[in-house]
Amino acid sequence: MAGSFSDYLENKLLDHVFRDTAFTAPSTLYVGLYTTAPTDAGGGTEVSGGSYARVSCVPASTFAAAASGATQTTATVTFPQASGTWGTVVAFGIFDQATSGNLLAWGDLTLSKSISSGDIASFAVGDIDITLD
Repeated sequence: MAGSFSDYLENKLLDHVFRDTAFTAPSTLYVGLYTTAPTDAGGGTEVSGGSYARVSCVPASTFAAAASGATQTTATVTFPQASGTWGTVVAFGIFDQATSGNLLAWGDLTLSKSISSGDIASFAVGDIDITLD
């Protein structure tokens, strides 16, 4: 599954590089799940309830060094066990905070996945790809 930067992150990076505006990358990222995919502008419907929580990860130990304009996960990303139905997950998002915060990147899942009570959603190593083109 490939991902796209959000408008928020695109603007921050452009201002940082071309306008010498300070931008500090978050030291912790949070991966979330969507039942309705967001767009670069945000939106979408993030999973809620049933013990759902975004998964925290340290960028340097969760993502590979960029090469050829891309990075991917180097660690498994595992969500808490669902204690209720989360619905059909169709996309992921990467945020700068555990709740609310800014959407940094997102992507559609290659295959949608229905999450029911007792299920554990996870992404294997290499399953989350973020590419700039």
